[in-house]
Parts: sequence; C-alpha cells; structure tokens
Amino acid sequence: MAVATSHVFDTEIPHPPWRLPVLGDVLGMSVSTPVQDSMELHRRLGPVFERRPFDLRFVFVCSGELTAELSDDRRFAKHLAPGVEALRSLGGDGLFTAYNDEPNWRRAHDLLAPAFTQSAMRSYHATMLDVTADLLAHWDRRAAEDGRVDVAADMTKLTLETIGRTGFSYSFGPFERDRPHPFVEAMVGGLAFSQRSALRRLPVVGRHLFPRQKRQYLLDRAYLHRVVDEVIRERQAAGETGHDDLLELMLRAARENDPNRIDDENIRNQVLTFLVAGHETTSGALSFALYYLMRNPEVFARARAEVDAVWGEDVPAFEQVAKLRYVRRVLDEALRLWPTAPGYAREAREDTTLGGRYRLCKGDWVLVLLPAVHRDPEVWGPDAETFDPDHFLPERVRARPGHVYKPFGTGERACIGRQFALHEATLVLGSLLRRFDFNLDPNYRLRVAERLTLMPRDLCPTVSVRAR
Repeated sequence: MAVATSHVFDTEIPHPPWRLPVLGDVLGMSVSTPVQDSMELHRRLGPVFERRPFDLRFVFVCSGELTAELSDDRRFAKHLAPGVEALRSLGGDGLFTAYNDEPNWRRAHDLLAPAFTQSAMRSYHATMLDVTADLLAHWDRRAAEDGRVDVAADMTKLTLETIGRTGFSYSFGPFERDRPHPFVEAMVGGLAFSQRSALRRLPVVGRHLFPRQKRQYLLDRAYLHRVVDEVIRERQAAGETGHDDLLELMLRAARENDPNRIDDENIRNQVLTFLVAGHETTSGALSFALYYLMRNPEVFARARAEVDAVWGEDVPAFEQVAKLRYVRRVLDEALRLWPTAPGYAREAREDTTLGGRYRLCKGDWVLVLLPAVHRDPEVWGPDAETFDPDHFLPERVRARPGHVYKPFGTGERACIGRQFALHEATLVLGSLLRRFDFNLDPNYRLRVAERLTLMPRDLCPTVSVRAR
C-alpha cells in the first residue's frame, strides 16, 4: 500500500464509501488480501483513489499513463513502502531494502551488476539444469504415487535452491527432506512476521501486537544471521576458492580493496536479500504460468510444441532457452495479470504535479498498483482481463507506450536479477512441459495468497509422465 502525507493533492481523490469519523476507511479492509481489495476498489473508484485507515492516507495509482509519468527518474525515486520497509529488520541496507541515500546500495549495485547480465547467465545455466533435474525427479516420484503436486510449494523450493547454489554454493536439499530446512523455516517465519509488523504504522493496532511472535521472530532472525555469517567466515578462512558465485564476487572485492567493496555485515544483508526477495517472485511467476497453461489447452499445446521443436530430446543448451519465445510470452502474460511483486512506491524528488492534476510536494509518495496497471484497457485493449500470450508479440510490444509493463519495478532500483529470473523460469517451464501431463480439477477456482508476493493458493494438480 502507499502512504502519502495529508497535503499531497489539490484535486479531490475518490475514496471508499462509509468513511467513519476517527476510524476512516476501515470498513471492508482486509489484512490478508489488501492487493485484491484495492483492485476491486479501483474498478469502482477509477485510476487514482485513496484509503484512509485512522489518520494515515494511502493513495493508489492504477493507470498506464500515470505509471509512465512516475517512471521518470528525473522527477521520481524509489520509496520504501511499509511492507518493504518492514523487511529492513531482516535485510538491512541490502539492494531491495536500502534507502536511496545509503552508500552501500550504490556500491553493492555496481559491484554485483555484472553478475546479472545476459552473458553472465551462461555460468549459472548448469546449476539451474541440476536443480531443475531435482524437481523433475521429485515429480516423477509423485507421479508414481498419487500424482498430486503442490505447485507453489515446489516452485518455491526450486527457486530458493537455485539461488542458494548459484549465489552462495549452499544447498538446502529441499526435495530430499520430509520437512523444510531449518533455515527455510526461520526465513518463512521471519518474512511472515515482518509483513505483520507493518501494522505498527497504524495507531494502537501495532503497538503491542504479537509479543510471543516477536520473540520467535528475534530467534529466527538471529539464526538466519548466524548461518549466513558462518558461511561467510568459512569462505573467508578458505581464501581464494574455486567458487564462481555472488559470495565470491563480494569477498574478492574486499580482498582486492575494490572501490565498491562492502563490509561483512552488508555482505550478509545482500545474501539474505537475494534469498528472501529473489526466490518468491520467480516461484510465483512459474506457478501462475502453470495455472494458465492448465486452464488453456490450446496455449499448452502450442508451448509444448515449441519446446519439442527447439529442444527435442536433448538437455537444453544455454542458447536454446532464449529460443523458447512463445514459452517466454506465456511467462510475460502470467506476470502481466499477476505480477508477483504487485506494486512499487515512487516519491517526488521535488515539488511537482502528476497527470496535470495532482500536486505532490517533495518527499510525497504514491504506489503503482501493478495488477491494475497491467489491466488498463487504454493500454492493453478490450481483452485486458484475458490471458493471451500474444499480448507480447513483438509488434504489439512495439506499439505500446513505454513504462506500462513493470513486473520487475522501474528505474535504477528495478530488480537486478531480472535476467536471472527469466532464464531460470523459461528453462523450468519448458522442462515441465516436455516431461509431464497435467490434470487440474475443473472445479478449481484461482485464489491468490498475498504474502511478500502474490501466489496461487492450493494449486495442486495431478501430474503424470508424458507418453512419448
């Protein structure tokens, strides 16, 4: 959600009905589905609207035109919305949670950016293949039993393991365990509490909330820090190693007195940032893509035919992943309808006017509500609510205005791992299409769980090994 100070706008902003004295717009608010509630309000209230719980003001921007304007880095900068700011207790000044003026952000960004270029993906490809093979073997075992798989849970295991191995040469062994690795349990618990703690912004509500959960959170956070610090110490003690991962890149910069070197605490913050923020977006994209493929047999058949034609029966080489252009469009379209990071906040660098109507003072901020922006019929046409990978045909992409499709954020603070995520997701989706048939209960209705990111809830089809 987006918070703005009370003097932001000259033009009156629509708001929900039934505003109450003192309490404001609390009627109909849900702490479990704020994004979907806001999408529904957008349908009723228009492209800009506000919600005022108690004495706070939450302002949402939902149009492609205004999103393009907010993407101007000369006028607007990243702002840490409450849910993101709450993660600072875990990730400190890591790339995702750093304030714009914190020097470690620029150092770490410049240090790590080369590790996320398209050419750098080649060095991660073999590890991504190995983790994908682990997932395929796990689903083979499930297919030999009752066939039921938990898509969101398994995609989350896969993406976290990929980051663990490629980034830090660390394995959680997710598909061999009966229960999650203790590090994963602590991370999930820490994430859940940090999101609840965003309620502390509300008067009274957040003041003495969750005392027992707070104690558990502190234990979880201490454990996460302890494990990562131990990994860093062991690598430092080993000196130069044969590892070619993100951790080695950061440690090498310290050894060589690189101008962009960062200290041990910030290295830990970056490790936790990549593990926490990096895995959920990719796992959500894969989960939504699989849902839409199962619901659209023609799209499924076309995507599978492309995989068969491009990959055949061989293990896909690095170059063959990018050749799955239709599969990539499936992923892009899933991220359009359900961008797993559902919004980002932008603050005014100086006094300015948004859309020629709304006056913002320096430091005021609003939130781009991406699921609404990505459904704007002024941009996407009358079928904006329909899943159609051809929305991303090259000629249609070129015909659209810039800055209206933003699943990875915008500007210099956009997701540094975008190429990594897309390569991994395309590889995994192609591998699953080639290997398995899917059967989803026709009575299943998509429900979206909201945590740090968006994820399909209870998406548990049955899989069987494809008859060749």
